[in-house]
Amino acid sequence: MSELKIAGLGKHFGKQRVLDNITLDVGQGSLLALLGPSGSGKTTLLRLLCGFERCDGGSIHIGGRLVSSPDVHLPPEHRHIGYVPQEGALFPHLSVADNIVFGLPRAERRQRHRVAELLEMVGLPASFAERAPQQLSGGQQQRVALARALAPKPALVLLDEPFSALDAALRGETRQAVAAALDASNTTALMVTHDQAEALTMGSQVAVLWQGRLLQVASPQTLYQRPASAALADFVGDAILLPGEAGNGEALCLLGRLPLLDDMPQGAVNVLLRPEQICLQPAGGSAPQAEVIDVSYYGHDASVRLMLADGSLLAARVPGHRSPQPGQRVSLSVEGAVACFAAPQQAQEASGGRGGLPAGATRLQHSPALFRHGS
Repeated sequence: MSELKIAGLGKHFGKQRVLDNITLDVGQGSLLALLGPSGSGKTTLLRLLCGFERCDGGSIHIGGRLVSSPDVHLPPEHRHIGYVPQEGALFPHLSVADNIVFGLPRAERRQRHRVAELLEMVGLPASFAERAPQQLSGGQQQRVALARALAPKPALVLLDEPFSALDAALRGETRQAVAAALDASNTTALMVTHDQAEALTMGSQVAVLWQGRLLQVASPQTLYQRPASAALADFVGDAILLPGEAGNGEALCLLGRLPLLDDMPQGAVNVLLRPEQICLQPAGGSAPQAEVIDVSYYGHDASVRLMLADGSLLAARVPGHRSPQPGQRVSLSVEGAVACFAAPQQAQEASGGRGGLPAGATRLQHSPALFRHGS
């Protein structure tokens, strides 16, 4: 049974439709990452789940209980939801222990019920119980906020961009601690984020929300390798789109004859590659050739901008220790199978003139080779 079930959910503010027919199932003990740009409707969905707004259509069930529909609106305090905001929002005048038990019944607050257990669960020592929140790092405060959310044993935990205020060094460590705590407590969770790496790292499923509509709900691997559209491919990571011809399980494009993933369209297509699939070797042989235009070096890896023989530009991602020099000539090969999308005219015919892109998606401009950096 799904711990969280959203069916056909809709919300208007005046004449503006903010959420349109949202349907999601989040199973017991799993974490769904809701990914979308600013203005996509993520905050409105959280407010509907919490009970701060009424829905115009559809329904929300939590733990098998109907909590929201056009005719039913359970108050927030009766929904049994834990909430972790962006910056923890701990009470500065209370100790860590008192923050954790704040939402419990009075008797359990006095006993500091499960404080040591919850601190251990989020990866903090029991000795932190007597500290003030301001004596903790940002990552430690977020862990305390999660412990507070888990203390009442909620049916659902909502995480609202919980790592956005942390620096890069703390983000990875805190993500791991939060994921481990949710898993240990078998708690169902929905995390809202605009960070693609965060969504792919933490979610057992990722749902992409775009202008109030769900474009795709899939595992992180499926979303990255088989995005539902070219626009979605461009949003989730870095995308290279090359025109080509698909048939018999292969696609022929500027980078040669490439194996296709199963169930890809045939005929005129745009081939999707990820920059890390492009391998660079010393120039020579019959492989496609390119010139290195520039290199962005990040230490662990490097982004290499390349110009093909016909003047087309694309980018590759290589290990930092193997980054080439600008002006160098290289040969290109592609690792792994690739996805593809029906070319624009073919997609329009198949979709009745809508171009094959989901509602709310932005059409990409096609050229002999296109590299676009995901936001």
